[in-house]
Order: sequence, then structure tokens, then C-alpha cells
Amino acid sequence: MSQITAAYRGLRIGDRWDGAPKPVRWFVMLLVIAFAFYLPYLNVLPFAYIRTDLTASGSDWASVLFLVVVYMIVAVGLNVVIGLAGLLDLGYVGFYALGAYSVALFGSTNSPVVQAMQSKFGFSEEWAVPFAICIPIAIVMSLIAGVLLGAPTLRLRGDYLAIVTLGFGEIIRITARNLDNVTNGATGIIGVPVPPGPEIDGRSFFNTIDAERWYWLALTILILIIFLARRLENSRVGRAWLAIREDEDAAAVMGVAGFKFKLWAFAIGATLGGLAGLLFGSKQQYVEPNAFMVQLSFLFVAMVVIGGSGNIFGALLGAFLLTYLPERFREFVDWRPFAFGVALVAVMILRPQGLAPSRRRAREFEDRRHEAEEAAADA
Repeated sequence: MSQITAAYRGLRIGDRWDGAPKPVRWFVMLLVIAFAFYLPYLNVLPFAYIRTDLTASGSDWASVLFLVVVYMIVAVGLNVVIGLAGLLDLGYVGFYALGAYSVALFGSTNSPVVQAMQSKFGFSEEWAVPFAICIPIAIVMSLIAGVLLGAPTLRLRGDYLAIVTLGFGEIIRITARNLDNVTNGATGIIGVPVPPGPEIDGRSFFNTIDAERWYWLALTILILIIFLARRLENSRVGRAWLAIREDEDAAAVMGVAGFKFKLWAFAIGATLGGLAGLLFGSKQQYVEPNAFMVQLSFLFVAMVVIGGSGNIFGALLGAFLLTYLPERFREFVDWRPFAFGVALVAVMILRPQGLAPSRRRAREFEDRRHEAEEAAADA
């Protein structure tokens, strides 16, 4: 019995989780989900203290939680592209911007697109595309953008693909800034629609004051996305992505259609990025080009890499840390770039596989470390 206990203690946390009875795992997951939904009411705790004075801090705890979950959705989508398929996408903010602009262009009465439709078809000045229809519009536009970008560029590899995707992200932002007749240019679009809901105390259910409702909506979507992403990762498509990431040439010899599966990864990642952008734009009720700077793409990539490329929960951890910590320590805002750079260098040196990598990724780095040690010993 002691030997069994010792062996059990030596297992990784992931191995213990997989070895636990299914009812126990379901119970723990339900507790975690319940705790996550209750988080907006825990801002009195020391670890969750965020000043609620909007003038002083610029944000409140529920709004920070909402942004954390939105970036988690982004991280899950980018993890499909980088972590599973092994494609370095430095322009992911472009899909994020497309999702936000989609709901603004078609759902806001202040949008030149909606105003043109009102004039052409004789609609009233209050007419706009309902929010429920804006959702598939944003998803389809992001999906099409992912396919149009991926089709001519996914035959590139490594740095070349990264440069092309970086240019795509900047093209979307600059185009949105310069198309005054479509996007209102640098002025942006106000009055972005919100999800429908009953009025409470004279306010719509989803408003800028009650941010916890936005957080619950985003969290529900995130849970659904995690479930679907896990199923996809363990499917034939997910295994094909892993084979392409490990060795694309060997995968092609084994019959894996590399271009097709990479295009699927790009399209799925773009869709999730657009969905996150839709939530962000609707919550802000204002969309403008400067909200989608190229630095945001680098932050998205850092979330996946620091958290653990190839592991959904590692990407979630990275998104949480890189979104929550800057808000938690707002008094050190001038030192934020320096602290971020030091943390990034420290993680890459001490934990290059990420804070919570997938088992496959952890084994890869362990094998490389052993090979390096053997080479050094032979030298």
C-alpha cells in the first residue's frame, strides 16, 4: 500500500486528475464553474482587490473579470493556431478588430453602413440590424477573413508566415482608420448594440454599469468554447494539427493534408477571435481603430506562450495573469513595460515550455534538455 501511495504522490497533477473517478471530476468542475460565476462578488478579498472608483482606477472588478474572460476566448482561439497547428500568427488582433467592427457597422444607428441602408431602403432612423443577427455576421466575416488570409499564405513557414500575418493585423487597423465613409475613420462608431434583455430599474439588462452581467455572458460562452475545443483537440483533426506541428513533412508522408488542416486551424482561430471582438465592442458600446494596435497581438501571443502552448488551460492561465496583474498593480503603470519584459525573459529562461504546458510539449522540452546535456558532456 505504501508503494502505491508513493507512486500516486509522484504523479503529475494532470495524471492524478485523469485517474480520478468521473463523478469526482464532474463535481470539482461544477465547483470551479460555480466559483467563477460568483467571482464578481469577491472584490472585498485581498487577492481580488480592485478599486471601484471609475475615475481613479479606470475600471472595476467586474469589468476586469469581463476583460479577462474575453482575452481567455482569444487565447483559446490563438492556442488552436499556435499551440496545436504550430502556426505563428502575429496579426491575430485583426480578427479581433473584425468582430468588433462587424457588430458596430451593422448594429449601430451611427454607422455609415446602417445610415446608407436606411437611405436606400427607406428605413426609419432608428432601424439597425438586430444584435442576434450581428453575431453570425461577425463570425462569418472573421471566418472569411481567416480563409482569405490563410489560403495564399499558409504555404509559408516560420518567420515568413509571422511577417505576413503581422501585416494583416496592421492592414485591418489602418483600413478602419482611413475609411471615413464606412467606419467613421479615427472617430470610431458609438452606440454599438448590446444583447437583448429585460429592463431593470429603467436600464437595459446589459449596460455599462452592471458589468457582472457581461462577465456572466462571456463566461458562459467561454465554457462552451472550452468544451468544443477539447473535443476538437482529441479528434482526428486535432491529431492532424499535432502531427503538422511536430513535423509537417513527416505528416504529409503519412497522408495528412497539411494545407487543408492548417487552413481549418486558421479559420477556427479567426472565428473565436472575431467572437471575442464582438463581445468587447458590444460591452464598450464604442469601437475605434486605436483599440486594436499591433501591441495587442504581441500580448495575445505572450498569453499562449507564457501559459503553455498547446494546452487550453495553460492558455487560460496566461490570459488571466497578463490581464489581471496589470489591473491589480495599476499604481505601477509606468513600470509595467519593464516588469512585463523581465517576467517574459524570466519565464523563457526558467520555464521555456510555459507555466502549464501540455504533456506532449513538456516531454519535448525535457528531451531537448537531455540532448543538450549529453552534447555538453561529450564535448
